[in-house]
Amino acid sequence: MNEQFMKERPILPLLTSMALPMVVSMLVNSLYNIVDSFFVARISEDAMTALSLVYPIQNFVNAAAIGFGVGMNALIAFHLGAGEKDRASTAATHGLALSAVHGLVLMAGCIAVLPAFLGLFTRDPAVLDLGVRYGTIVFLFSVVIMLGLAFEKIFQAVGRMKVTMAALISGCLTNILLDPVMIFGLGPVPAMGIAGAALATGIGQVVSLAVYLVVYAVAPPPVRLGRAWLRPDLRLYARLYAIGVPAILNLALPSLLVSVLNSLLAAFSQSYVVILGIYYKLQTFLYLPASGIVQGMRPIIGYNYGAREYGRVRKIFSTTLVMCAAIMLLGTLLCLAGAEPLIALFTDNPETVALGGQALRILCAGFLVSTVSVAASGALEGLGKGAQSLVISLMRYVAVMIPAAFLLCRLMGPTGVWHAFWVTEAVTALAAGWVYRQTMRRPA
Repeated sequence: MNEQFMKERPILPLLTSMALPMVVSMLVNSLYNIVDSFFVARISEDAMTALSLVYPIQNFVNAAAIGFGVGMNALIAFHLGAGEKDRASTAATHGLALSAVHGLVLMAGCIAVLPAFLGLFTRDPAVLDLGVRYGTIVFLFSVVIMLGLAFEKIFQAVGRMKVTMAALISGCLTNILLDPVMIFGLGPVPAMGIAGAALATGIGQVVSLAVYLVVYAVAPPPVRLGRAWLRPDLRLYARLYAIGVPAILNLALPSLLVSVLNSLLAAFSQSYVVILGIYYKLQTFLYLPASGIVQGMRPIIGYNYGAREYGRVRKIFSTTLVMCAAIMLLGTLLCLAGAEPLIALFTDNPETVALGGQALRILCAGFLVSTVSVAASGALEGLGKGAQSLVISLMRYVAVMIPAAFLLCRLMGPTGVWHAFWVTEAVTALAAGWVYRQTMRRPA
């Protein structure tokens, strides 16, 4: 495959062709998240609460896998753009090996800290038991998650988005089909409850990894994997982690934020913790199409940056910004028109549905303006500017959001937490625009 198309094709059709498979993948993935939560909610509200409390650690594992993969993606695309295929293969091989090591460390660490972590937010023995059962099984698949996402970023870096779409859809559909079978039991399969939901998730991840391995063997990408490229390279490690660690923090910061917000909301009612968990499930559905566009942009912008096509880099960013804004506008209208029905997908409690509908209408006020920070952060990661991207995320999840939530919560009660979201998005958008412009003034 001649990856030169990434600097030769017109930008809008190129970005659309790269992004569309990822948007489809992300939509299917978000559908899986919603279906998974839908079936868990049918077990009990305690099960849904347990899922919400495990989410921050689960998100951290995914953040570590995706974030380090972003570092791999950026380096592979950059070296391909510069015409250095051996360096691209070296980055891919070392990145995959390090991903396996990360998976082993995270598997052991997450299972060890899970009971104590859940105990910070609830004393309910039923919720604790459900959370430990679900989390332990999910985290046993950490190595599979790491390797699957490493392969995803390798295929994305060379422009083979349809492969990643096929792998993601295969895993998600497997999970969706297995959820009711394993949760409620069917035929010879016993009802496993929340443990069945976790096992279905893990099997889906195994299926995705299997798709990548089969495609790599049958139709290998231009970037190769093998011992020939596995010689120690400290400079390469430094570059992978210089991009990957900020990207990991970018994705892990929401876990910190959710933990802080859970502690604030739990002081008022457990229902608000459930609402926050439901919101993040819905946010996944709403934001992932935009994330798909950003994922389609990363290899293109990185390749053109490596080829020193700086004018084209700027146009790629502006096109991405417009496409993401259109997605977020649709999400805003959807939440305004159907807030209560969306919340009711996850709970039968009428009080939770009413409070959740009010929350969602406030929260969606920040969707459209968040486009600037989402697109700028993704573009900077694609350019290999991990530190600049991290500045934006620190503002979005820590420096502005947490103080705003504390202050507004004191002034307005739990509703203040929901208002803190759109306030934060507005402030962060201004900062993100400035950081991106300053970076592109000195691209070298």
